[in-house]
Amino acid sequence: MPRCFPSPRAALRNALLAAVLLAAAGAFAQDHAYAWNPRSGDAWIDAQLADINAYGARYRGAFVDELARYHAAPRALVEELVDQRNWAPGDVYYACALAQVVGRPCRAVADAWGQSHDQGWAAVAGQLGVAERPDAVQRLRQDIIDSYARWGRPLAKVEKPAAAAKEAKPARPKKKEKPRG
Repeated sequence: MPRCFPSPRAALRNALLAAVLLAAAGAFAQDHAYAWNPRSGDAWIDAQLADINAYGARYRGAFVDELARYHAAPRALVEELVDQRNWAPGDVYYACALAQVVGRPCRAVADAWGQSHDQGWAAVAGQLGVAERPDAVQRLRQDIIDSYARWGRPLAKVEKPAAAAKEAKPARPKKKEKPRG
């Protein structure tokens, strides 16, 4: 007669497997302190920051090293923001990159984001004086490109919105039919 219930050993194995799968699912489903919506004012930067979220979650050590070495961010601050405050890596990256552009410490920009995150990065950058630096956006873009080169990672692709894609393509003139005759 076949067994209807698993053996105690099989039940224990199944319970352990379920616990491991639940823990792994929790590790991949990141709930950040702030809802992810960077609103930097630049679609390309927003796409890269979203990809930095994935990279920073998967390669935490390389992510922390990048900010400490190349963005003058204190390692302890980066670890605190990611680990204790549960910030999205894209927000941590942008805070430290923006700090370099505006000549402020990363902690000051992080504090500004903590107070005004609901307004988006464009508003926070404006409060920090980015408008007075005409090359600011280009410098931020170049910082991201340089980080991706060091990581050996391809830049994220940016999808054009459907309306913009239609406007970007000029309409082809219709061919006139030659009169028959």
